Amino acid sequence: MKQRTKLYGDRNLIGKNVERLRKERGISQKDFVARLQTEGLDVNPTSYSKLEGQVRCATDKEVFYIAKVLNLKMEDLF
Repeated sequence: MKQRTKLYGDRNLIGKNVERLRKERGISQKDFVARLQTEGLDVNPTSYSKLEGQVRCATDKEVFYIAKVLNLKMEDLF
């Protein structure tokens, strides 16, 4: 698995947790984005990567779909 080379930003609270939870489940970022898209979230890989890196804000809709794909409550992402 590719390691993060850039430092985390400070634009959202969930990025690190989402990355950790996704990796714990053995899901690649590419596959995770595909699952999000299948569920109905219009997100591209670059935008999603920036969310995990906390370089951009996460929308409420993204938090909802990420929790859904990870089979968690939304508050578990914080």
